Amino acid sequence: MQSLIDHARAFPTRARQSTGELSGLASGQSPEAMFITCSDSRVVPTLITNTRPGDLFELRTAGNIVPEYSTEHPAGEMATIEYAVKVLGVRDIIVCGHSHCGAVGAVVRDEDLTQVPAVRGWLEHGASPALRDGEGDSPDVAIPVQRHALAQLDRLRAYPCVAERLADGRLGLHAWYYEVHTGLVLAHQTIGDDALFLPL
Repeated sequence: MQSLIDHARAFPTRARQSTGELSGLASGQSPEAMFITCSDSRVVPTLITNTRPGDLFELRTAGNIVPEYSTEHPAGEMATIEYAVKVLGVRDIIVCGHSHCGAVGAVVRDEDLTQVPAVRGWLEHGASPALRDGEGDSPDVAIPVQRHALAQLDRLRAYPCVAERLADGRLGLHAWYYEVHTGLVLAHQTIGDDALFLPL
């Protein structure tokens, strides 16, 4: 903890030296994109995209899960997405899964999660049903993670604010896959009848 405190104390000086004046951020934010990814500490969106404060609007959840839209059961994730689209007017939303994802791996391998009931409930309600077939299980769970990211895009399309912006061409949706052990980023592309994840 002490190292975090020391870095936080030194941050104002470092920020002025490395990123320039921060005072402009006080007038508001206008992020280019929303980045939805896992809470995993090995995934650092600003490091991956080389962005600065104010460039990305981030949402991090266990397993980069996008909950189903429901006005009867609002959730912080739903509010964050709605705010990004309706208020901030982000032009793109990226859902980025990653290799060696513990959440996806737990579903694929049907692990016993009784000791973490909140995690179990979150995954039961939020993980893509396609993960439960176990197909493509490997240590990096690459194929299940990629399928899962695409399923989260489908969830996003059901959000009224997202559907509206997609219909008029003001919003783009993207699925990425990040390899934590190499730094490689793959992006989903449709080529003919094939859906592939290819290097950016």
